[in-house]
Amino acid sequence: MLHRLRQTGEIEIAGLLTTTTEAGDEDRVAMHRVRRSILKEQAKAARLPLEEIRLPDPCSEEAYAAAMRAFVERALARGITHIAFGDLFLEDVRAYREQRLSGSGLQPLFPLWGSDTEALAGEMIASGLQAHIVSIDLCKLEPEFLGRSYDRALLAALPVGSDPCGEYGEFHTLVSAGPMFDAPLQLECGTPELGETHGHIDFRPRDCGGA
Repeated sequence: MLHRLRQTGEIEIAGLLTTTTEAGDEDRVAMHRVRRSILKEQAKAARLPLEEIRLPDPCSEEAYAAAMRAFVERALARGITHIAFGDLFLEDVRAYREQRLSGSGLQPLFPLWGSDTEALAGEMIASGLQAHIVSIDLCKLEPEFLGRSYDRALLAALPVGSDPCGEYGEFHTLVSAGPMFDAPLQLECGTPELGETHGHIDFRPRDCGGA
């Protein structure tokens, strides 16, 4: 989505936005559970400031709403007018975002909405995007998908009925390189962790200064 917005040149991009939570040894991105240290490296590689919405864990609906209201106030004070989301076709998700922002002073944008997800997946891979699966729904994918590279071999291995962009929640990815970054991130893969419904795998920044 960031690459597509930059290609059009119609919008001045003010920064990157995500939610983070406290999670044991290091704070993480909500849902994906990517380390906050990696998130900061992604923002640096994208040459954009990072705006975090800090959430408790677990997070109630009331706490989430309060955190969002605080963010909206900060954004409006900075002159922000829009928030762009990477949603593709789930109408209920789009409606939820639109309802949350209704009357807030911020307008939602959906630059990828309605894209053919098979074509979009091929476009991303062809552009040089590199990513790995870091989270899966265990009802939809087997644990061996954790840590796999997002490439054409992965797309061919997905079960019938899976969305190639994971829009149904089959998987979440961690992007380490692509046309939106100045340079690729140096990462190393950790150990998978399986829960009752979801599996995750930890990636860490690679220490390139050692022997």
